[in-house]
Amino acid sequence: MAAFLSAQYAVCLRKPGLIHFRRFAVISARYSSSRTSSSADYLHQSVVPSMHYQKSLPRLPIPKLEDTIRRYLAAQKPLLDSDQFATTEKIAQDFLNGVGKELHEELVVQDKNNKHTSYISGPWFDMYLSARDSVVLNSNPFMSFNPDPKEEYNEQLVRSANMVCSAVRFMKTLRAGLLEPEVFHLNPAKSDTDSFKNFIRWVPPSLSWYGAYMVNAYPLDMSQYFRLFNSTRIPKRGGDELFSDEKGRHLLVMRKGNMYVFDVVDRDGNMVKPAEIHSHLKYILSDSTQAASFPLGILTSENRDVWAGLREKLVATGNAEALGLVDSALFCLCLDEESMRHHIHISHNMLHGDGCNRWYDKSFSIIIAKDGQAAINFEHAWGDGVAVLRFQNEVFKDTTEKPLVHPGSAPAAVDSASAVRRLQFHLDRELENGVQKAKENFDLAISKLTIDAMEFKKGGKEQLKKSKLSPDAVAQLSFQMAFLRQYGQTVATYESCSTAAFRHGRTETIRPATVHTKRCSRAFVHEPSKHSMEELRAMLNECSKYHSQLTKEAAMGQGFDRHLFALRYLAMSKGQALHSLYTDPAYAAINHNILSTSTLTSPAVSLGGFAPVVPDGFGVGYGVHDNWIGCNVSSYPARDVHEFLQCVHKSLEDIFSVLEGKPLS
Repeated sequence: MAAFLSAQYAVCLRKPGLIHFRRFAVISARYSSSRTSSSADYLHQSVVPSMHYQKSLPRLPIPKLEDTIRRYLAAQKPLLDSDQFATTEKIAQDFLNGVGKELHEELVVQDKNNKHTSYISGPWFDMYLSARDSVVLNSNPFMSFNPDPKEEYNEQLVRSANMVCSAVRFMKTLRAGLLEPEVFHLNPAKSDTDSFKNFIRWVPPSLSWYGAYMVNAYPLDMSQYFRLFNSTRIPKRGGDELFSDEKGRHLLVMRKGNMYVFDVVDRDGNMVKPAEIHSHLKYILSDSTQAASFPLGILTSENRDVWAGLREKLVATGNAEALGLVDSALFCLCLDEESMRHHIHISHNMLHGDGCNRWYDKSFSIIIAKDGQAAINFEHAWGDGVAVLRFQNEVFKDTTEKPLVHPGSAPAAVDSASAVRRLQFHLDRELENGVQKAKENFDLAISKLTIDAMEFKKGGKEQLKKSKLSPDAVAQLSFQMAFLRQYGQTVATYESCSTAAFRHGRTETIRPATVHTKRCSRAFVHEPSKHSMEELRAMLNECSKYHSQLTKEAAMGQGFDRHLFALRYLAMSKGQALHSLYTDPAYAAINHNILSTSTLTSPAVSLGGFAPVVPDGFGVGYGVHDNWIGCNVSSYPARDVHEFLQCVHKSLEDIFSVLEGKPLS
């Protein structure tokens, strides 16, 4: 194992902000100089190099401390009574004028000395990697693919082969520097054009961001992309590591808890012929080997310290080489034996499954059910949804528009029995007991999770935009109204917002529970008859306006959550006693996010989901589409997810009724 870990391109990340672009450039050069690669190996060939904007991306700003405290108090106001708020306000002012000011100044100096990264990158990696809870339910989310529009291409073998081919093509395109840079176009008619791309490619990378900015285009950080492939989270006692080894040319395939590997890239760096990949997958799907008696994948669902100890034991009992192949595989393909009965079944299967046919530590896994339903489940420490969603969009587009394997295609006449290797592990009694205990813990954890979904068909983005309301603001308001109707409270709410517009940006928190949503929710839920249609409409406008402001601030790195988190991290790293701001019950309460929400719409994705982040919370995945609004929500026994979704539906009905000038029932 030691020799394996010292491989030239193997990388472990534990130190804050340690991301190697120099090494990525070496890999890119290696792939782009491989003249034997044909254009069929690439998704496309961008004239603008993939990392062209990376050097000139603006740095994530550290907000002014007075702005952070002002925003923090504004977010606390709807959650506290007047006495509690007065106490929290006093504590916050003391922090602003004393310890907080000193920590902030130190953070600014530290940031100036680390211009290659962002102030949040290191602490954020550390937060994920030092967490000891299982990654299942607590960290890994899923995003499911829409079915292929051509029904016959959804057959498990055909879809698996096409997804593997498209994933390899994505990897090769990225490493050759030919993947289109990720850019947010505000005026695509000007910036998303061949003429602009042919101009900007000649602007030096140190200035390229400014060229894009001049035409209202915003390049996004792509520093996380290199960890998509050949990467794994390795359990270590006290704090995990992220491991990457780009020399790996093989795919990891799981079926019935058994693990297989075969090369999908040849020695020259070219993709193995699609017909051969087809043949190898067919061989695995027809393998008569029984389901694994002690499926090792379940260990990746364990408490991280428990798993770290068991992994050490696995290495000590002669399994280092097999584990090395798992860790360095391009990614994991999980071929499931079950067909999906309905979308709730899909959510449960893709979020957690039975634990036996997964390796949750891989950067991402593509899961394909017996009926061809497919999804990505990804480990969250290495990156956020931006890189994974780009990958998913490209793979869906490529497999549906340019499939390389077809129904009725003959697999290559190759010796798959020698090309495919089923991994063998040596387990002693302690390891067998560890697997059994992990399965018991897993089954207990998932037995408590309920998932339900709702589709509101009476309106969506189009009508809301015509009414000059933010679609996201309306969705979030419906959650506030629903929780008030169901439980009579306004509670801490979290909405994730990407800060990928900045170098090594991660996420910032939007706080959708505001004094405006609280007032509006009370009016709609408790006293609709006391307010005129005009007053209710004015409240909707106010909620929308304020939510849009919070969203814009968060996307520009001007929230308060990450700043306060970084100051706390700094104080703890110095061994300093925490200021009472951090021990105030109100600080604990606002970070106990009962409503944890995240939105996603994409032509590739049918639904996404995650578990609640607290035992008495909801995990709310949602999407506002042109003419409908969908929610996929999870809960534990402390909450009733079915009733919550009925309340969300009722809230949306009320909001749309007011927009149409109809009285509330």
